[in-house]
Amino acid sequence: MRLIQSKLPLHVGIIMDGNGRWATRRGLPRQLGHREGMKAVERTIDALLKFGIGVVTFFAFSTENWKRGKEEIDGIFSLVRDYLKGNRDYFSNKGVSVRSMGALSKFPKDLVTELEKAKGDTKDNKNLILNLALNYGGRDDIVYSVNKLIKSGKKEINEKDILDNLYTESLPEPDLIIRTSGEQRISNFMIYQAAYSELYFTKTFWPDFDEKCLKKALLNFQKRNRRYGGIK
Repeated sequence: MRLIQSKLPLHVGIIMDGNGRWATRRGLPRQLGHREGMKAVERTIDALLKFGIGVVTFFAFSTENWKRGKEEIDGIFSLVRDYLKGNRDYFSNKGVSVRSMGALSKFPKDLVTELEKAKGDTKDNKNLILNLALNYGGRDDIVYSVNKLIKSGKKEINEKDILDNLYTESLPEPDLIIRTSGEQRISNFMIYQAAYSELYFTKTFWPDFDEKCLKKALLNFQKRNRRYGGIK
């Protein structure tokens, strides 16, 4: 079956789950699972570009991930930093615009510097928006939005006000959210924006995710009848 461009999602959110379990089942350190997971990120971005998807948000580090061990956290930070630094030419050549959402104040300064440089250098790229959710949580996102509105002097707040002031700001709401590893929940990921997102769960661990897996998710998505509460 072929993909139909008009029926593809504009924005895909991906909860990259299963790195640690992928490694543990192979008798390997968890950090090697995260390293293989970064390779899956690269494969998926190539596939998204190939399929003409405009926006992807990767759930890279959640507000809950601080509960993990320091060594694992530092290893994740190092992988993200090296990825951003090592793919400058790729972003430029492929037309990838890097963005982020989440509170970065607790992150290492060198990682934040590399992220801000990537964002600045790629802000005019048009082929794919690569949005990295870093120290991000959906509930925290809503609090962030409401506090912005309070500071602006708003007396009454409606749904659109909240949506327009979330970390995602001008990005479209996610049409499709993919979660790997067999877990069937969204774990505090874009909970406000995902009100009408289609959810797709796969048992594949994130390090094994590839173009074939993404295409299967997109084929499943384009078969769905999105009613948005109406009758069709």
